[in-house]
Amino acid sequence: MDEILSTPRSDELSESKRMIMEVAAKLFADKGYGSVGISEVGDAAGFGKGALYYHIKSKEELLFDIMTVYMVELINAARTIEISGASVPERIRALSHSFMEIMFASRPEMTVCFREVHALNDVKRKGVLGLHADYQDIWMRVFHDGARQGVLRALSKIEIKAILGMYFYSFLWIKGDGAMTIDAIAEDFTGITLRAAGKG
Repeated sequence: MDEILSTPRSDELSESKRMIMEVAAKLFADKGYGSVGISEVGDAAGFGKGALYYHIKSKEELLFDIMTVYMVELINAARTIEISGASVPERIRALSHSFMEIMFASRPEMTVCFREVHALNDVKRKGVLGLHADYQDIWMRVFHDGARQGVLRALSKIEIKAILGMYFYSFLWIKGDGAMTIDAIAEDFTGITLRAAGKG
């Protein structure tokens, strides 16, 4: 029988579960998922083994929860923007700002999500990749709206993936050292995106 996936919502998490996930995400991002034992997570979070397993089912389930809670937050914010009724350029601007805000707030989670998905079993991996696809589809629909309205040119799937790759992998090189504000970075990315998709 196929495993049934249950994706937790952020507002359903207890304070203890959220703290365990934040500690684990940082450890997994810094050291790699395979190099971190569950006892190390418990020690860092201040939970004994029994107390830790009260809040989590397994190390893999913990990894899956870290990835899916982060992605669901990203998707929910993007869906709100998509249906906002704003113009296409304003939706792209809002998507840029939303992505950057969540990326800066969740850099360890994002690092783990992109780097450790191979560590999940087939069902969980497909679930996470499905969330990635759901998020990308929102951007694609906004770009298609722009082309249909004549404010953007029609982009190929390769062009859209290239633009989104600029966002997805920005966590690798953008530093959160205060040299630029989140808003400034988001505006730069908005400008690049609109110029790449523009009709001019």
